[in-house]
Amino acid sequence: MDTSWKTALWRQFGAAIDMIENAVAACPEDLWHDRTRRPEFWYTVVHTLFFLDLYLSGKLEGFLPPAPFTLSELDPAGVRPERPYTKSELLSYLTHCREKCRAVIDALTAEKPVEPAAFPWVSVGGAELLLYNMRHVQHHAAQLNLLLRQAVNTAPAWVSQARE
Repeated sequence: MDTSWKTALWRQFGAAIDMIENAVAACPEDLWHDRTRRPEFWYTVVHTLFFLDLYLSGKLEGFLPPAPFTLSELDPAGVRPERPYTKSELLSYLTHCREKCRAVIDALTAEKPVEPAAFPWVSVGGAELLLYNMRHVQHHAAQLNLLLRQAVNTAPAWVSQARE
């Protein structure tokens, strides 16, 4: 894959990840721990990072998120973690996902886009899976910003390109 396309893809995908990070940083503790809200702020972050990580893996088989996270996000009963994860735990997971995303993009080749993804709920090639994943991350970044606007009447600004 052409270097300019990899650069453009990273700048935009990284910007979506940066927007999640900015929302986490901007979230006040009382909103972070408010389990009466639907969706819960912290849980939206968990969900986003889990699927970011999973989709970057390219397949369900053999996937395991880093500790303390589990595969509970795939539970058909919708079982949620017993406790809200801390900002620190989720920012560590975000760093893991950012580094993994950068590595996946850097490793793209002309052959990579035709490889199918191995998920029962989505059937797309490798390049389309990256775009699908980026759209999912951005969708939840917008959702987190809306939660912040509703709760504290402020939200982080739009990120146009990933910071290096």
